[in-house]
Amino acid sequence: MTDRAATLDALFSPRSIALVGASDNVARIGGRPLRYLRTSGFAGPVYPVNPNRDMVQGVPAFASIADLPATPDLALLALPAAHTLDAVQQCAARGIKGAIVFSAGFAETGEEGRITQQRIAEIARDAGMRLLGPNCLGAADSRTGYYGTFTVMLDKGFMMPGPVAVVSQSGAYGSHIAHLARERGMGIRHWITTGNESDVDVAEVLRWIVDRPDVNTIMAYAEGVRNHALFVEALDLARQRQKAVVFMKVGRSAVGAHAVTSHTAALAGSDAVFDGILKQFGVHRARSTAEQLDVAYACSRGVYPRTNRLGIFTMSGGFGIQMADDAEDAGLDVAPMPETAQAELKALLPYASPVNPVDATAQVVTDLPMMTRYIRAVLELGDYAMFAGIFGNGPALPSFAASLREVLEAATEGEAHVIRALTMSVPREIAQSYEERGFLIFEDGTALTVALGALAAFRRSFDAAKTRAAAAALPLPAALGERPLSEHAAKTILADAGIRFPADRLATAGEDVGAVAAEVGFPVVLKICSPDIVHKTEVGGVVVGIADADGARAAADAMLERVSRSCPDAAIEGVLVCPMVRGGIETIAGIVRDPVFGPVVMFGLGGVLVEVLKDVTFRAAPFDVEEARRMIRDLRAHAIFDGVRGAKPADVDALAETLAALSRFAAVNAHQIESVDLNPLCVMPVGGGTVALDALISVQTPERHGVPAR
Repeated sequence: MTDRAATLDALFSPRSIALVGASDNVARIGGRPLRYLRTSGFAGPVYPVNPNRDMVQGVPAFASIADLPATPDLALLALPAAHTLDAVQQCAARGIKGAIVFSAGFAETGEEGRITQQRIAEIARDAGMRLLGPNCLGAADSRTGYYGTFTVMLDKGFMMPGPVAVVSQSGAYGSHIAHLARERGMGIRHWITTGNESDVDVAEVLRWIVDRPDVNTIMAYAEGVRNHALFVEALDLARQRQKAVVFMKVGRSAVGAHAVTSHTAALAGSDAVFDGILKQFGVHRARSTAEQLDVAYACSRGVYPRTNRLGIFTMSGGFGIQMADDAEDAGLDVAPMPETAQAELKALLPYASPVNPVDATAQVVTDLPMMTRYIRAVLELGDYAMFAGIFGNGPALPSFAASLREVLEAATEGEAHVIRALTMSVPREIAQSYEERGFLIFEDGTALTVALGALAAFRRSFDAAKTRAAAAALPLPAALGERPLSEHAAKTILADAGIRFPADRLATAGEDVGAVAAEVGFPVVLKICSPDIVHKTEVGGVVVGIADADGARAAADAMLERVSRSCPDAAIEGVLVCPMVRGGIETIAGIVRDPVFGPVVMFGLGGVLVEVLKDVTFRAAPFDVEEARRMIRDLRAHAIFDGVRGAKPADVDALAETLAALSRFAAVNAHQIESVDLNPLCVMPVGGGTVALDALISVQTPERHGVPAR
């Protein structure tokens, strides 16, 4: 952990606290933190600061920060925005290590507030004091009884210590998810909200949390990330240490600044890039608050399945089928029971369905020993890493609850290595009685399968992190210059980076295009080659299917005439003569500079519908071949690479190598490139490799030199 990260201890694990703006009214912002700290068991000294009171809530108060008998680790500033600047200056002068600013009225209100917020941050930074907020609900550590917050959520009781941490840019969301987790019986050790992030941001908090040995699950909420390097470091380290990160990311906006020239940029919305980064580091992105809670609840046990095989037990065929459908959507394998096991179960109940889902029918309710045998058979004979039982509201019935619990305990004895989950609609105390025996309890079957699917995905991600190969050596940066590049120049540069292209030839002014085409081999494609013309087809700058030398000469003359009329000021390097490439699967790959994460690689299916279907995914550069394989599997239509309707499988190995090479080029040339397009990138059948038919590199320039197509 860096020295800077160590300074966060004052904010999140303080040993002494000053409350500036302390109030006798326990319902006010300055009153709640003192009430919480007095009743939570916080062992350190708490100093109320209020110039108008000698005592606050029965605790001796002090007129100013300078009057405190000792310098606290942390100051909680429960003051209006207008008085906060002075308070921060006093904290800095006193040598306080950390301050939390509760009040709003800063950067979120406009330019004046932004300037004040910036000044507060500068004062803190110059003094070496860490600042949380402003406009935040604060932080808490349930084990030590530290509640540096005024959230009303605590009126219903404190958080129970446990292995979960909550990190949220939004105080309201952080409070809400903590409330729901408490209602679910989940223990939360650390709870931190970051607000306006004038100093400490969500990435830095995540990095600090990952170092906490007693936290195994992190629920995070963010609208965006400022420190991408630290964010990625935190996610990568969490994966290495097998800590589950369950993320709620909100806010969608298009980057779009270079959409005119680049397919990659047009497809790269900030949310799409963020989604790809989360996948890259094995983070589960929740689609709803309920899903975030369900997945974190399942992960908080710290136990993950060895495979994705799920055995389902039900007494209702309809519910079992529904769960099987949901399980498939969640990436789980509802594999059938072995034939011998099916025969054994069929002999016990001839009218039951022993395949998987194993439907024992309602008959077993009247024969509980039979239910025990059925469930034990699923666990012992099915080789399932996860077990799901569907029980509805039966466990809530006094006549059934105790006996069912005994059946499940007996049937699952010795199967602690299997993730055991049940659906039931019961009061919290009954659910808890099952949880205490190692079961995960869900009211909804879909929620259960999503959570189990997430557990299996975390297991794969954790295993991949353990076996990750050493990073490949990065090449030297390319000499791109500051002027736009033609297709020919772009291909030459990218070929040196390991990208394969057809054997094109550039016919310059005065050369015989027909003779060049004959050398390339018919049929050929002719393209206008100019650094100033991006969309060649729009100016008649592409001619395909040319079969002989005379046709090449005539097509080149006509094309040059069209381009001259459309783009009279464009610099023409010549005519690019390309062999016709047939077959393969058209994909698109590229690089774009994301405003948060820097250079990222995009990959998706190509063709004319790429910007309509948007079946694309992103990764931060650089990455290895195995990550490239996972990137390929991200596509909704990834099965096309396996071969469709008799077609041979595509050369996915070569595709993964190409994407990894592109990522290395992106990493070393991040300071020079705006975007890169390989469109189309054709993936040939196994053994045929990949071949990029077109290439575009948009370089960073002081100003755009390109001549738009007219």
